[in-house]
Amino acid sequence: MFEFIKGKIIELTPTSIIIETGNIGYILAISLNTYSSLVKTENCKLYIYESIREDAHQLFGFIDKQERQLFLYLISVSGIGSNTARMILSSLSVCELKKIILSNNVSALKAIKGIGSKTAERIIIELKDKVKSIEISINTANNAFSTSIFSELFNEAIAALVMLGFNQSTSKKVVTKIINNNPNFTTEQIIKNALKLL
Repeated sequence: MFEFIKGKIIELTPTSIIIETGNIGYILAISLNTYSSLVKTENCKLYIYESIREDAHQLFGFIDKQERQLFLYLISVSGIGSNTARMILSSLSVCELKKIILSNNVSALKAIKGIGSKTAERIIIELKDKVKSIEISINTANNAFSTSIFSELFNEAIAALVMLGFNQSTSKKVVTKIINNNPNFTTEQIIKNALKLL
């Protein structure tokens, strides 16, 4: 089991990162929260979860131990796989998710793609006691970055949504509307708002 990886960021998208260390490039799946903490960063340290299945071998990277722990709690819930857990952590910050679970907010969980009433209720019932032990880290606060390049924001947001399983043409319409109404939004903000509308 890997604990963490530390190295140079070669490529960064809202859903994945390539880190070079020891002359080897590792690709890791990441959440939107981790992405926002790494923008404009050259080197990083990510905590790792290794998913090994018959059809896939995948590494997931997390900006801190709290996010990884919450991910591990989520995938322990019946019906929640790695990609769904990443979707949840891309839609909500660690702090937000903890508050939602502790306050029994089923509606907020249901608003996330792929989460129905029964799954939302199961998450709350099974994780309510566990999440109390998670301390919130300042690390995962949003790192806003400015750019005037519409196409860069647009393309990054669309690529992330498609990788998360959304239809490309529908994503384009939603993202275009969001950017037009909120020209100062970061890529993370665009994707988070799109996740609520798709």
